[in-house]
Amino acid sequence: MRTSRSTPTRVAVRLAAAGSCVLLLTAGCGGGGDDATLAAAPAPTSAAPTSAEPTPTPTPTPTPTPTPTRAELPGGGTQVFPDHRLVGFSGAPGSAALGPMTGDLGAATDRLREQAEPYGDGRSVLPVFELIATTAHPKPGPNGTYATAADDETVQAYLDAARAAGGVLLLGIQPGTGDFLPAVQHYERWLVEPDVGVALDPEWAVDPGEVPGDVFGATTGAELDGVSAYLDGLVTEHRLPQKVMLYHQLHADIVSGVEALVDRPGVAVVKSVDGIGAAADKVGTYERVMAGTPSFVHAGFKLFYEEDTRSGPLMTPEEVLALDPQPEYVLYE
Repeated sequence: MRTSRSTPTRVAVRLAAAGSCVLLLTAGCGGGGDDATLAAAPAPTSAAPTSAEPTPTPTPTPTPTPTPTRAELPGGGTQVFPDHRLVGFSGAPGSAALGPMTGDLGAATDRLREQAEPYGDGRSVLPVFELIATTAHPKPGPNGTYATAADDETVQAYLDAARAAGGVLLLGIQPGTGDFLPAVQHYERWLVEPDVGVALDPEWAVDPGEVPGDVFGATTGAELDGVSAYLDGLVTEHRLPQKVMLYHQLHADIVSGVEALVDRPGVAVVKSVDGIGAAADKVGTYERVMAGTPSFVHAGFKLFYEEDTRSGPLMTPEEVLALDPQPEYVLYE
């Protein structure tokens, strides 16, 4: 709202002018006053010149704060699919049974590159190092969850190897009797990196009182979604590229209520079907487990160098790429 206001100069002018009028009127009231009388009347006081209104100072336009650049995936870009196909090895230090990514990581990387080459098929192949970071075991650990987390030196060694290969690191989580979310949050210092995601293994998620390995574990879509929401928050807060959140599934009953899993922009969700055996058996498992999968969940397929070949030859990359839906992540153990 505008507010009127008078300066002291303007008030003085108005008072002086009012006084002159009074004198003139008084002289006129005497009736027929002569010129001398009129001349004796004080002349009106001239108004003092007023100063010009001050020119408003323009409000300075603030300099925009630059938006932090969003980090990218190895090789560029912020979206995992559809430009890339992921091809990986699993493993852990000193545990050849968990996959070929163990021992000499440089030699394992060379083997992975050779194995991954046929999977391009019009896409850029992104190497994956799936470190079994939290490992379930049949006896309770220090925290009572029948699982033990990898130390920082191990994670750093695998991340260095993944970066040297231009790939990504997935931290494999076997939570034992614990829950997935706190097991994942344990690695937050690594998950704020642009090239680190997670691989959840519900087969090794058992209830309190059960022993991993004695029974098949299981999880729910709601529990998976809790991890997805957490990862999506990290992506937003730290301006990261999409995170890969993989979950392994051996048979249909391992994950229930999958409809609770939400599509989030910061997370590329992948289901890896882990069927073991001859090619025909693996294809049948793949078709059964992929049935009913939400449309935004990307297909994955796992091959076992030892277990599969007990029943026949290992499936070739051409046979894997012929699966429907075509796998976007292929893992070798």
